[in-house]
Amino acid sequence: MTSAASANRPSASEPGGDGVRGHSPRAGDSESFDHLNLRPAVRALMVDPDDRVLLVRFEFNDVGTVWATPGGGIEPGEETLEALRRELAEEVGLYDPEVGPCVWIRTHTDAMGSWDGQRDEVYLVRCEAMVPNPLMTWEQLRAEGLHELRWWTLDELAMSSTTLFAPRELVSVVTSIIRTGPPNAPHILRHPPG
Repeated sequence: MTSAASANRPSASEPGGDGVRGHSPRAGDSESFDHLNLRPAVRALMVDPDDRVLLVRFEFNDVGTVWATPGGGIEPGEETLEALRRELAEEVGLYDPEVGPCVWIRTHTDAMGSWDGQRDEVYLVRCEAMVPNPLMTWEQLRAEGLHELRWWTLDELAMSSTTLFAPRELVSVVTSIIRTGPPNAPHILRHPPG
């Protein structure tokens, strides 16, 4: 996590959106993001040997509870995987994990301080089952909107029809990755304005 508390949290309101596997950007999608000041971020799809997924619960004033993968903003001069390892130590207490391939890239456009949105690269991190023990204190985590860390089974994800996930395609993308393996190329998830 970084000092820009709300800036590295996934936005709760995500207008628009596209499908997942095999998605081809719509005509004009790239242009709709070209002029924006997007915050670079990195996240982990943490999966244990029982195929459970670790998610973090964020609380937002505008929409309430949102569950997302752990991670956050990339600091200036920081390499992507260096940032991922830092974020996992801070939020989860996982140190020096083996990082797999990038499994999805999510671009969303919601104002976040001086940023117009965020571009998340999400990497597969297979790890042992663990009880999260964040490096940051719970007071620090709550100041950044993070209120809980929880392992989810695929069945629990599938039965959570009223739960808000970020990205909103999280259940289908995660299920596909766990059942069929990482994609040959990352899923592209774009949530443009409008």
